[in-house]
Amino acid sequence: MSEEEIQKQMDAMRALDEPMPQVGIFWYDMEDKSFFGVYKQELTPKQVEEAADKGLPFINYPHLHRQVWAKEYFKAQAKHETTKFKGDYTQVPRGRVAWNIDKFIVFVGQWAKPIESELYSMIEKEFALPYFEFVYDEHWDLGHGWSGDF
Repeated sequence: MSEEEIQKQMDAMRALDEPMPQVGIFWYDMEDKSFFGVYKQELTPKQVEEAADKGLPFINYPHLHRQVWAKEYFKAQAKHETTKFKGDYTQVPRGRVAWNIDKFIVFVGQWAKPIESELYSMIEKEFALPYFEFVYDEHWDLGHGWSGDF
């Protein structure tokens, strides 16, 4: 095979290489209309099957927003860098992508309703989701979090 033929074959294979869907957390910057603080991990069919076998149909990213926020805040302080991770983490729009039985769900607060279609496209792309549905919950509303957080 020539170098050109090999390159064409490699390009064709790369086109088939789609990322696995991911679970994770994010914050949304209303001014920039972009995500920041995105933390995610792949979710494979094997993980879904193993969780179902153990009776655990819910698969979640293992870290809490408040933990990530504090870590990023102190990291920026130590390096004397500016950061979006300052103040109360519950005052910034945030969400969580998870797997529940047979579908991906995205937990968000009421802040997401006015931008739902735009947000849907962004989440779909960022987390490589083939489908999902929004779950609106008070916990994800601005100013809400775990009791004792503020």
